[in-house]
Amino acid sequence: MISSTTNIRVRYAETDKMGIVYHTNYFVWFEMCRVEMLDNIGLSYRDLESRGYLLPVLDISASYKKSAHFDDRLTVTCFIDEPPTLRINISYEVRRSDELLVTGSSRHAFMSPEGRPLKPPKDIIQHFETYFPR
Repeated sequence: MISSTTNIRVRYAETDKMGIVYHTNYFVWFEMCRVEMLDNIGLSYRDLESRGYLLPVLDISASYKKSAHFDDRLTVTCFIDEPPTLRINISYEVRRSDELLVTGSSRHAFMSPEGRPLKPPKDIIQHFETYFPR
C-alpha cells in the first residue's frame, strides 16, 4: 500500500456563509494529497506530464460525515491499495485530530495529451509495484 498525509489549515475563503467548509474544497485537498503522494514516491506529476502521461479524474466522490470549520487543523490522507495498471484508484480520509470528517475516492487513467488511453511504461509500473509486496 502507498499512503501520504497532507496537513491543511482551513482558510476563511474555504468556508460558506454558515462557517462550514464548502464541499468542493475537499476535492482540491484530495488533489493536493494525491500530488504530494506521487512526489513522495518519486513520480512527480510534472515529470509524468513531461513524459506524455496525464492522469485525468474519471470518477470522484466524497462522503461527508462531519463539518470542518474556519481555522480547523486537518489531515488529508490518501491511499493506493493495489498496484495501478491502466487506472489508479485512490482513497481519501479527512480528519480533525482523530475525528473522521470525510471519506472519498477517485479513479484516474493514464492518457495522452490528446485524450487517448495509454498503457503506462514498464518503469512506472515497476516503480509502483515496489510498494506492493507479492
